[in-house]
Amino acid sequence: MIWQPMNTGQGLEALRKLPPGTTLSVGNFDGLHRGHQQILRVARRLADGGAGLAVVTFEPHPLTVIRPELAPPRLTTSPMKQQLLAGAGVDFLVVLPPEPAVLNLAAEDFWTILRDQVRPAHIVEGTSFTFGKNRGGNLDRLRQWSSGSSVRLHTVPAVEVVLLDLRIVQVSSSLIRLLLTHGRVRDAAICLGRPYVLEGPVVRGFGRGRKLGIPTANLYCGDQLVPQEGVYAARCTVQGRTYPAALSIGSLPTFGGGRAQVEAHLVGFEGDLYDQLLRVELIDWLREQVRYGNVEALARQIRLDIQQTVDRVDRDPAKPLAWHVAPSAAV
Repeated sequence: MIWQPMNTGQGLEALRKLPPGTTLSVGNFDGLHRGHQQILRVARRLADGGAGLAVVTFEPHPLTVIRPELAPPRLTTSPMKQQLLAGAGVDFLVVLPPEPAVLNLAAEDFWTILRDQVRPAHIVEGTSFTFGKNRGGNLDRLRQWSSGSSVRLHTVPAVEVVLLDLRIVQVSSSLIRLLLTHGRVRDAAICLGRPYVLEGPVVRGFGRGRKLGIPTANLYCGDQLVPQEGVYAARCTVQGRTYPAALSIGSLPTFGGGRAQVEAHLVGFEGDLYDQLLRVELIDWLREQVRYGNVEALARQIRLDIQQTVDRVDRDPAKPLAWHVAPSAAV
């Protein structure tokens, strides 16, 4: 995907400075899943020939300030979100931080800013859209307010997909989080329209993989959602080349446990990755974490994991991969 230039501003002042006549969509857009993509496709069509497509998003999630214990882990880092929005054809991005001026803004006051100062031609939202302090605004209120204005409101129905168990579900960020916490990365990819990506700098670990002759890159993923502990088939692109990556998420039970780590062995890669930013695409679930009786048994299993990774990671996205379902099937 080729990322397009995008004008970015921050805060309510940047919102007020959007050119009149834009097509506007407001939301968290975490994950930029297929539901978000459909909203942006509709908005992009409406924006053609007008003043452009503007997205207003919140960074970080408002709950990180209001109720930190309830704040959902990220599906996409801020840079990833911006790149995905740019790739969807967004011309203007306004990032609203969770500061008092934003958090205390009542829904009707937010609408007044949009109507009188931003003056968009269209507003495009999904059916679950809420806004304003304490989520005081919803689609019904927005429809009522916009009916007497020059702003046209467009509602985009939720996108439905078929999961591997043949269940039909409506795509949402919360559903994707639930799937990932059960290791169901294939189902998450169906909802996202692409593999789930873990992003982070490579940090120093214990060096045990190197001692086994199987060096790994340890990722620091910050507040991004890390899927259920286990071993996954993944892939990672470094310096323009894509490598199969056997990815381990867990607390190293064979070595007595400890803090959970995210370790990727890039098959065929030689070099130093320390301090580099890696994006690892999770392709398929391989197995649960297991405590082995000795290091030799662990090394044998890791080599089997690497072979399965190579077998399952298809570098040509046009060719379907064989389905493989994680054991935790209930959602």
